[in-house]
Amino acid sequence: MARLVGVEIPDGKKVEYALTYIYGVSLSSAKKIVKQARVDPELRVKDLTSQDLARLNQVIEANYKVEGELRRRIRDDIRRLQAIGAYRGIRHRRSLPVRGQRTRHNARTRKGRKKVAVGGLSAKKKAARAKT
Repeated sequence: MARLVGVEIPDGKKVEYALTYIYGVSLSSAKKIVKQARVDPELRVKDLTSQDLARLNQVIEANYKVEGELRRRIRDDIRRLQAIGAYRGIRHRRSLPVRGQRTRHNARTRKGRKKVAVGGLSAKKKAARAKT
């Protein structure tokens, strides 16, 4: 497996698609990287030369924030929003949707799978009533 910016990318895939295994590189940015590095996009990673890998690595490091640097920046941005008491920071702190989505019926992914029974009898109460 080839290693770019500290990430192992799969050998059997075409270069453009393999680059998307790097956190912060989408397919569109991968196409731009390949074009800037003057690498044939039809090549598989296993067919790349060491010069090709070096050029790809150089383009990514010079023009893109990826992996740890990007994660750190996102984390710092969220902490800044929480520290200044911004609405988005409060939503992050409460693990609720940040971008204006409704929460009355949806938002299970963000809120979690905890479903609270409202109004009805719980299983324990039903068992207790059945015994009496």
